[in-house]
Amino acid sequence: MTYGNALTVLADPTRRQVFERLRGGPLAVKTIAAGLPVSRPAVSQHLKALKEAGLVAERSEGVRRIYSVRRDGLADLREWLDTFWGDALEAFRREAEKPRAKTPRSRS
Repeated sequence: MTYGNALTVLADPTRRQVFERLRGGPLAVKTIAAGLPVSRPAVSQHLKALKEAGLVAERSEGVRRIYSVRRDGLADLREWLDTFWGDALEAFRREAEKPRAKTPRSRS
């Protein structure tokens, strides 16, 4: 998965809600869907897209499907976002190291 895939998949607000519900740990589709403004089949489709992007994992427990976040599936996205942090720190360093003009001290 590339960070672009993750961004594309997470661009959908409902899909993000589904993904965020998995933060606390593995959940069944029924639990994920509870309270969302979409049907369980729609939640299943969102989970399928998240799974195809490598962001969630699926396992069976009897007839139930349990979904969980694939932390390593977020690695590419996090790595890409971290480059912005590195760039910002480098820009800050350059700015902090610039010579400053001396200003006259005021007399009290």
